[in-house]
Amino acid sequence: MANISNPDLPSEAISRLLALIGQPARIQILFAIGEQEACVCHLEAVLEMRQASISQHLMVLRKANLVTSYRDGRNIFYRLTQPGVLTLLQQAAQLVGIQPEALRRLALRPVEGCPCPQCNPGMDPQLTCQKARSKSKNIS
Repeated sequence: MANISNPDLPSEAISRLLALIGQPARIQILFAIGEQEACVCHLEAVLEMRQASISQHLMVLRKANLVTSYRDGRNIFYRLTQPGVLTLLQQAAQLVGIQPEALRRLALRPVEGCPCPQCNPGMDPQLTCQKARSKSKNIS
């Protein structure tokens, strides 16, 4: 998928953007990282989706230059590169009668059961989220 910022016609560029972010999982991801970056394991906990599916959606959003990533220790964090897309989504939600509170759940921190470093600041930085999750399952 090409970068959305090089339009032939303005209407085509807008159409590509809306088609790109129009999938429910991508909208959820954008809301989840809209105000604060997050790693994939945090997105797994919030969205209740498999890591492989989330990674595919993140790849599409990254290729479109809507999100970027960086590594911190063993975790990769994602954040918005185009904060205006969050405003667009909030306005779209308002147009269809969705209350802002319904969207805030995706941005809340910490999330119970999430092994990420943001939700568990005391987590060993050498652990990946996956290892932290399996370690906590073995303790319970």
